[in-house]
Amino acid sequence: MRNPYDVLGVPKGASEADIKKAYRKLAKAYHPDRNAGDAKAKDRFAEANSAYEILGDAGKRGQFDRGEIDGDGKPRASGFEGFGGGGRAGGFGFEQAARGRGAGGPGGMGDDIFSHLFGEAFRAGAGGAGAAPREPAKGDDVAAELSVTLEQVASEEKLRLSLPGGRDVDVVVPRGVVDGQVIRLRGLGAPAGRGAPGDALLTIRILPHPRFTPDGADLRASVEVPLEDAVLGGPIRVPTLTGAVEMRIPAMTGSGRTFRLKGKGLPKKDGTRGDLFATTAIALPDAEDPALTDYAKARRAARVG
Repeated sequence: MRNPYDVLGVPKGASEADIKKAYRKLAKAYHPDRNAGDAKAKDRFAEANSAYEILGDAGKRGQFDRGEIDGDGKPRASGFEGFGGGGRAGGFGFEQAARGRGAGGPGGMGDDIFSHLFGEAFRAGAGGAGAAPREPAKGDDVAAELSVTLEQVASEEKLRLSLPGGRDVDVVVPRGVVDGQVIRLRGLGAPAGRGAPGDALLTIRILPHPRFTPDGADLRASVEVPLEDAVLGGPIRVPTLTGAVEMRIPAMTGSGRTFRLKGKGLPKKDGTRGDLFATTAIALPDAEDPALTDYAKARRAARVG
């Protein structure tokens, strides 16, 4: 696989937010639902998902940056550093040795070097006599969707999922998940004779909420504030995904003012939580209030006069 930074089109020093934004853009553009029958789009979608599996996880991203794993998340082989980046082995650079005496052809030095390192397995893998049998083919991947509420994301609830083929499994929505993200469930795809089963590619769909709008791990909501509380200030009740909390607002708070409630958003990958941004909307009394009406008339008269 290509370098995951190149796949997502972000620099190595990109922030977590930039990586997530780039992934969401690619996932939306190449999602199978929007590109039915387009094999290239399917490949790009899978490639973007695999890249995000590495860069979207702080631990795996660190391992990749340190060269401990490759773009597929597999551990890198060690002990052969002398053959990369112009290094030398036994006085010969790898590129020089591969070119010497018809590299790649019968009796070429390229063959000799690899045979020396890996023994007859190299010649067998190249189609020589006594070739080792190929590994059995892996089963096909299957696609599935899981619709979740914001409450289920917030509580990291375990959910029952029915996969194509009738298999039921329990899954936990991962921290830091975004709408449209694809999660690879290894070994839960179609079975294959003697080979390993394929994987299940699970697309997460976050259902619309009547009150909250997700923004990454943060939430945004509109909160009605009674007129008297807006004028005088004081505590108001603000709903959250885990129950209402009390928040104090200053006197003369107008509509459209936003307050942040730390830690009242969705779970992040690092175990912390996002914030809730509550925007005020001043609510007038349901019934006519003579005193309020007289006050408003007096204010208007003073302004006009």
